[in-house]
Amino acid sequence: MKGIEFKDDYYPILQTKGNASKFAFPFAQEFCTGNGLDIGCMKTEWAYPGATPIDLSFEDEYEANNLPKGDWDFIFSSHCLEHLYDWVGALDYWFTVSPLVFLYLPHYDQQYWRPWNNRKHVTAFYPEMLRDYFNDRGHENFVTEGWDLNHSFYAVGERK
Repeated sequence: MKGIEFKDDYYPILQTKGNASKFAFPFAQEFCTGNGLDIGCMKTEWAYPGATPIDLSFEDEYEANNLPKGDWDFIFSSHCLEHLYDWVGALDYWFTVSPLVFLYLPHYDQQYWRPWNNRKHVTAFYPEMLRDYFNDRGHENFVTEGWDLNHSFYAVGERK
C-alpha cells in the first residue's frame, strides 16, 4: 500500500492528492441542503454539488470575508479555515450569512499540517476547539472526535 512518511509517521497517499472535500460530501449531504456556498474549494469542479464556489483562485470579488449577498441555507468549507489568519472572525461572519456551517478540517495530529511544517497553514485544529467555539457562540453543533483516513474531522454548527 502506497503511503507517505513524515517525521517517522506514515500516512495514506490520498492526503497528497487534493480535493479533500470529496471525503466530506457523504456526510455534508445530511446537513447541507438548499442554497449554499462552498468556501475555499480551489477549483469549481471540486465544489460541493449545487453550491456556489468561492475561492481566492477565482477572478471575482468574493473570498472568505466578503461573500455574495443572498439567502444562503448553508456554508460548506473543506480545508480552508486553517489558512485564515482570523478564523474566529471568519466564522462569526459566516454565521451572519448562513444559519448552518459545515467544516471539514485537518486534524492537528497529522504532523505535516501543523503551521511550522506547512507554512500555508496558520492554525492547527483539534475538534475540541471547534466544539468550544460553537458552544461559546450558542450554536447547536456536532463535532467528530479523532480523525478519518484523511486525518481530518467534521464540525457542523447551526445558529439557534
